[in-house]
Amino acid sequence: MIERYTRPEMGALWTQDAKYQAWLDVELAACRALAARGEIPAEALTEIEAKAAFDSTRIAEIELEVKHDVIAFLTSVAEFVGPSSRFIHVGLTSSDVVDTGFGLQLKRSGELLLQGMDRLRAALEQLAWKHKDTVMMGRSHGIHAEPITFGLKVAVWYAEAQRNHQRLQHAINAVSAGMLSGAVGTFANIDPDIEEAVCRELGLSPELASTQVISRDRHAEFFNTLAIIAGSIEKIAVEIRHLQRTEVLEAEEPFTAGQKGSSAMPHKRNPILSENLTGLARLLRGYASMALEDIALWHERDISHSSVERVIGPDACIVMDFMFHRVSGLLEKLVVYPRNMMDNLNQMHGLIFSQRVLLALTAKGMLRENAYRVVQRNAMQVWEKQADFKTLLAADADVSQYLSEQDLAELFDLAYHTRNIDRIFARVFPQGRPQ
Repeated sequence: MIERYTRPEMGALWTQDAKYQAWLDVELAACRALAARGEIPAEALTEIEAKAAFDSTRIAEIELEVKHDVIAFLTSVAEFVGPSSRFIHVGLTSSDVVDTGFGLQLKRSGELLLQGMDRLRAALEQLAWKHKDTVMMGRSHGIHAEPITFGLKVAVWYAEAQRNHQRLQHAINAVSAGMLSGAVGTFANIDPDIEEAVCRELGLSPELASTQVISRDRHAEFFNTLAIIAGSIEKIAVEIRHLQRTEVLEAEEPFTAGQKGSSAMPHKRNPILSENLTGLARLLRGYASMALEDIALWHERDISHSSVERVIGPDACIVMDFMFHRVSGLLEKLVVYPRNMMDNLNQMHGLIFSQRVLLALTAKGMLRENAYRVVQRNAMQVWEKQADFKTLLAADADVSQYLSEQDLAELFDLAYHTRNIDRIFARVFPQGRPQ
């Protein structure tokens, strides 16, 4: 991934050296397991542990000749270790090292992603409670519907983030798998106990049964989970983009001192962070699609998945990490305009209470079809003439025979629409308000 979208903490997990270190971690764990069984002399293990290292530049040089990155890696390690290197990679095949090392990298990346998820959840929780009672217009199809609160909108995002946290944890567990079963997965030249010991040391779960590779349904689950999470973040971003439109201006991304919005128009304050998040979500959906394509391989193994994973492994984790912290920073500093929210709500001249009038008329005995016709007839006059809805209803004989002016006044009560917000928050936040 380009540096623009790479945070140093995550980028460090996906350097070439980090990949080779994961491979070396696997090889050393295998040597220790073999030594524990007496299959490697103790003095050889001591030498291996003391000297084992690699040189990425040297690996690249060797690979130019041998055209095989694992062999090039093992050759470089052997140059550091010396004669005892003959005990390294005993009974293993390349995929044992590559797949288990990949599992290590994904596990380590997942742990960092969970930190990003925690920051996002905290930002959403704080914002939801801050605006629990900030009334705004609820919209369907982009059109004014009925009142909600901004805190309720954010609480919906938080509940989704909670589910995504569970999805991410499950996906990390799924992909934190290791395999040391040798060529075509039969353990012909290495005992299954070695695999179990290595995975235990590395904090991975042994693949129950493997071919010559770990089954890629695990990886597809991981990358598709990242795509789902990215979709949830995009959902937030798209909402902020709408709320920042000049005609709406109910919320706005932070605009820092010295920031410039347009090279041509000095007045511009654009939702660039949200738009960026929308674009990055598209990348993660693309990576998810590629991971699905990797599930079906020929027989016990081919390497059609390898080129894909060399790209999507680092890129998906780096992009997801970046998205977590970008959206969290945005939400932590989001500018909210409650007065504009109320002004926009009042543009409807009372139309937001149409359903309540409809229900009141039916409760008084009017047939629903007739009540709908009467309320809609008055509502259309509001749309066309910008008249006051309550005034029109009071002057309508079909309405007044069922509802008095006092009845209508009670129906046009904003608090009616927000009376259950506390109950909703109790369900979303059973732990209560954050301290």
